[in-house]
Amino acid sequence: MVKFLTDEQLVIQLNESNKRAFGEIYDRYWYKLFCIAYHQIGTREEAEELVHDLFESLWHRRDQSSIRHLSSYLVLSMKHLITNFIKSKITWRKYKEHILLQKMQEASITDDDVEFTDLSQALDAALKKLPEKTSKIFQLSRFENQSVKDIARELNLSEKAVEYHITKSLKILKDHLWIYHTPN
Repeated sequence: MVKFLTDEQLVIQLNESNKRAFGEIYDRYWYKLFCIAYHQIGTREEAEELVHDLFESLWHRRDQSSIRHLSSYLVLSMKHLITNFIKSKITWRKYKEHILLQKMQEASITDDDVEFTDLSQALDAALKKLPEKTSKIFQLSRFENQSVKDIARELNLSEKAVEYHITKSLKILKDHLWIYHTPN
């Protein structure tokens, strides 16, 4: 007998926890709601899940709802669920992208650390191959940022001698560290 009831009558009986009325509402609107969800979402499983969630909510809130137009209420509720579903997918995708980017940055930092350590070790080894005076002059010039004039005064050398040692050290280091050179 429930099949001949109007939507308004079905809503009244739904409010009274009539399972047959709920079943009739489900039978009348399931396919329409599924089509709306499927059209927006694009996958059968997720569309079916949204329709299931809508009807589950309808049953659990049956005594709290004041539905005037059942069809409009169900369609709007479905659209609301679809919107929330899409927002959650976007949020999840952004979260996954964030995690992926973070992992890439961590890997990059690790690679940079390894490259820096390798370069530092290679530089130390190359500096040990320099004559002691040349190595000292290079370190004063490049690591302590002293001028040629200051180095010459400190080591009691001519400025030309200091420039010679810096040029010599740069050539030797360039030959030993060429593998770390990037064309940029």
